[in-house]
Amino acid sequence: MPLPDFLVIGAPKAATTALHAALAGHPRLHLSAVKEPKFFLSDGPPPTKGGPGDAETYREHIWRRPDYEALFRPGALNGESTPFYLYDYAAQRRIHTLIPQAKLIVILRDPVERAHSNWTHLWSAGLEPVGDFLAACAEEPRRVREGWAPFWHYLALGRYGEQLAHLYTLFPRDQVLVFRYRDLLDRPAPTLNRICAFLDVDQDLLTTIPRENVTAQPAKSPRTRFLAALVRITDRLAGQRLTAPLTRLLQHRAHPRRPLTWAQRAELLPHFTQDVALLQATTGEDFSDWLRPRPRSGGLVGTRPTGQSQSRNGRPRT
Repeated sequence: MPLPDFLVIGAPKAATTALHAALAGHPRLHLSAVKEPKFFLSDGPPPTKGGPGDAETYREHIWRRPDYEALFRPGALNGESTPFYLYDYAAQRRIHTLIPQAKLIVILRDPVERAHSNWTHLWSAGLEPVGDFLAACAEEPRRVREGWAPFWHYLALGRYGEQLAHLYTLFPRDQVLVFRYRDLLDRPAPTLNRICAFLDVDQDLLTTIPRENVTAQPAKSPRTRFLAALVRITDRLAGQRLTAPLTRLLQHRAHPRRPLTWAQRAELLPHFTQDVALLQATTGEDFSDWLRPRPRSGGLVGTRPTGQSQSRNGRPRT
C-alpha cells in the first residue's frame, strides 16, 4: 500500500489548509481526503485527555497504519498536511523512520501573529476559557504541564528555529522547502510554482489559493461567556455532536479578528528573539522584520471579513 511522498508539516495557522486545497487541484498530485490525518503524532492510540476539545481532536487521529495507507492512491504522487509535525520532534523521527525519502513543506508565519490567530481560533470556537490573548499566553506553561494538546501551545509552536534545527538533523536540506506565509498569500502563483518545482511536477497549472475566511472573534460579553461555558461543558459530556451548534451560534455575527497593538506585540517578542536569531542562522534568511513594529493588520489579504473555515466535523481549521 502507498505512503505519502510529501508532507506539509507546519506551521498551524499558516494557510496549510489553503495550500492543501490548492495542491489537490494539480493533476499529478493526490492529496489525502482527510487534510490532517495526524498519523505521525503518536505511536499507537493517541491520548484521551487534555484541554477543552482535545478528546474530540484525539478521536480524529488516523493512527492505524492500514487506515492511513488507505488515504493514498497507488501510483500517484501522494501528500498530506498535518501542521503539527514540525513542532513534534517525535513525529519528525517517526516520519524519518517510515518515509526517509519524503519531501517536507514548511510555511512560516510571524510567530506573534500566528499565536494570536491560534488563540482567536480557539476563543471563537468557545474552547479557550481566557478572554485576553496575553493572559492566555501566560497560561501556556501550566497547560503544557497538564497535558493540553499542542494547539494550545501558542508561543512554543512559533519557535521555528529550534524546530527546523532538529528537522535538519534528520533530513537533508534538499528534501525540505521553507517559505513564508505572506509569500503564499501575496504572491500565490510564483510561490505555488516554487512548490511544484520542489515536488518535480508541472508548473503554471496552479495560480491561486482558495479564499479563506478571516477568523471570527466574538466579543467579550455575557452572551459569549455563557455560550463558551456551554461549549466546554457539552464537549466534556457529549463531544462534537452537541458543541457544533453552540459554536455556530457563538460565531454568528462575530467581528473579524482584531489586530494586536504594538504594545501587545512588544510584550511577546522577547519569547522569540533568540529563536529568530537561530532561525536566521539555520536558514540563512532574514526574519528580523518579525521583531520590528508593523502597521496594524488583521487576517488574510483579500478575504471575506466574517465567518471561519471549518473542518469536516465543524471545528475550525488549523
